[in-house]
Amino acid sequence: MSKLPLIIKREYFARVRNKSFVVMTFLSPLIMVGMIALITFLTQLNDDTKKVVALVDYTALFISEFESTESTTYINLTEAGLDNAKEIVKKEAYNGLIFIPADAVASNQAFYYGKESPSISFTGEVEKRLESKATDERLIAQGVDLKILADAQSSIDLTIENFDGEKTSKVSNWIKAGFGGAAGYLLMMFIIIYGNMVMRSVIEEKTNRIIEVIISSVKPFQLMMGKILGTTLAGITQFTIWVIIGAVLLSIGAVYFGLDTLNAPLPSAQLAQEVAQDQAMAEVVGQEILRLPLGTLVIAFFIYFIGGFFLYSSFYAAIGAAVDSETDTQQFMLPIIMPLMLAIYVGFFAVISNPHGTVSTVFSIIPLTSPIVMLMRIPFGVPWWELVISISLLIITFTGTVWFGAKIYRVGILMYGKKPSYKELYKWLKY
Repeated sequence: MSKLPLIIKREYFARVRNKSFVVMTFLSPLIMVGMIALITFLTQLNDDTKKVVALVDYTALFISEFESTESTTYINLTEAGLDNAKEIVKKEAYNGLIFIPADAVASNQAFYYGKESPSISFTGEVEKRLESKATDERLIAQGVDLKILADAQSSIDLTIENFDGEKTSKVSNWIKAGFGGAAGYLLMMFIIIYGNMVMRSVIEEKTNRIIEVIISSVKPFQLMMGKILGTTLAGITQFTIWVIIGAVLLSIGAVYFGLDTLNAPLPSAQLAQEVAQDQAMAEVVGQEILRLPLGTLVIAFFIYFIGGFFLYSSFYAAIGAAVDSETDTQQFMLPIIMPLMLAIYVGFFAVISNPHGTVSTVFSIIPLTSPIVMLMRIPFGVPWWELVISISLLIITFTGTVWFGAKIYRVGILMYGKKPSYKELYKWLKY
């Protein structure tokens, strides 16, 4: 194994010195931040469009419910009648017309006329106003005093507390899901991106016939492990640079966009109250983040990162050795991608809804899905024995996968001119 460090060094510097690697390492965070800024700007630009909507109310009950807002201006055209109101809307190029017939409360029906269909948020807002007023009118018709009903309504705050007396907030589960989901998704993307890099490296050396020279002095197993380890180190280097650049950009953004807000005088008591609520929420979020098992999550991320990437990279290296071009890899990619996609779906649907359920527990132990699913479960609290079983099975499976990949790598690396099938790969395992 004395030549393994040389192979790792060669693979590492071959990656980090590549022009595209260097460019994307420093350009990707800027592109990501730019995309987020662009999407935010376009969303605000889309929402800033001022709407003008006419209103015809034959019940004379709902006029007061439609007060103009910053985004929508309501114009009462009830006295003009429905037909004349339609003509006015067309002539003045209003966005639409809301028509409330005389029997709207009894029939539960109202109408919207417009050249274009309104947005979902707008229709939801209109329906909410109509439903609230119609409900009040029905209660009044049945002799119910709305003031007594309003006074009778109560709001109960459910305090969440464990048996040790430690309290948590209702946003705790969302924070846990966010941390776990981010860790699992990052691991999946890392496996796909850098696993493909390992596969392309093997294919490139095989098609250039460089491998015939290398294999004469290096064992196939050493070469495969060197590629995996070298690519892993290059990926960790790139990921670390991304984290540093991202932290710097976020800090600059927080300072640039936050200073004026912090130093500006509060124009109203309502805004002061909103700022106080935001600060209280930020404090709660900070406390919940500190309550997370951050140490366990970091250590587990490192273990599952290494184990999961080695597990799948051995498959990628074996596929690269078995084919002659990247186009021939498609038939073998589905069995690799499917467990990763399954782990993501299980994580975002099963784990978030019930992190300690049977499905979540089983898939966090199965080696092909455990690196992602277990990372999503850890913020919710996982017994130590489940972690031990999951990691042990991952190590055992990784060892077997390396053996499996090395067998295919040893035979396929010198095979040319023939597209292998699964039957052919099985024969290579028996050589």
